[in-house]
Formats: sequence, structure tokens, C-alpha cells
Amino acid sequence: MSSPAADVVMLLTVRGETVAVAESLTGGLVAAEITAVPGASKVFRGSVTAYATELKHRLLDVDATLLAERGAVDPQVAAQMAAGARKVMEADWGIATTGVAGPDPQDGQPVGTVFVAVDGPCTTETGADRGGKTAALRLNGSRADIRMESVRRVLGLLLEQIAGEQTGNERAQDTERNGGF
Repeated sequence: MSSPAADVVMLLTVRGETVAVAESLTGGLVAAEITAVPGASKVFRGSVTAYATELKHRLLDVDATLLAERGAVDPQVAAQMAAGARKVMEADWGIATTGVAGPDPQDGQPVGTVFVAVDGPCTTETGADRGGKTAALRLNGSRADIRMESVRRVLGLLLEQIAGEQTGNERAQDTERNGGF
């Protein structure tokens, strides 16, 4: 039985590409999920767990003004974290998680507000960006549930971007998830 992490490792291995991870609310769970897969060393460059807001700026080059004005729980912060991970660790793909797992709200955002992001390469044929995408999520459940679902969702978003295609149903779900943000 395959898992999203195993699929990521397999697809990146076939493509000869690499991934780096920037995490906040997931605290290293994304990196742990990927590195649990045999053969991950061929594709996994590394990770930064930037739990403290100032580390997002210092280690991942997230805009300090953005952090000051909007806080760490923001779609642009997630996108900049993914781009920062990709750049700092010289990977083909960067992925990121930021959000509120609870028990209390953060930066004016309720528990269950999560942003996941992917930053990736351009396609060689068209020059089109196939890798930049952020998803806004409203998750329910316990702190552990929210964190694990965030892992699943960011890996799913990466798989979607690696494949470079979405079905109409996935587009409808993205619209629903991103509505209101």
C-alpha cells in the first residue's frame, strides 16, 4: 500500500528532482514522513522547523514586514516559507506548513486555520510555473489530527504540482478551501 510520502519519493526519484521542507505547526512531521520512506535520501535535501516567527524571517527569508503586519498564519507566509526552503537547501521543490493547531487561536486566526504551500521549478517546454501553489485549509479535530492532516495535505499538494495537472474536481475543492481568504 502506497502513502503520499512514498509517492513523493518515487516520483521525485524518477524525475531526478529533490525536495526541501519548511515547517511550523507540523514541527518536523512532514520531514519525518518523507524520511521514513526507504530511498528518501535520493530526493530529500533537508528541513527547517521554524516554529518561532522570527526564525521564519531569519532562516527562510520570509518578509519581516509581512510577518509584522499579518503574523505567521498567512498564505503569503506559507508561500515564502516554501520558496525559502527551496532556495536555502538548493532543492527543486520546497514545501511549507503554517497554521494554528491549537489549543488557542494565533495571530487572530482560529484553531484549524492552516496554509500549505509548494514552490517548484518551471516546465522546460513552456516556461510556465508548475510549482507555485498555496492552499488555505480549515481543519477540525484535535491538535494531533490537525497536524497530521496538514502533513497529508501538503504532500498531496506537492504530488499534484509534480504531476502538473489537476482534475476539475480538485480545482473545485481548491476554490472551496480558498474561499474567504
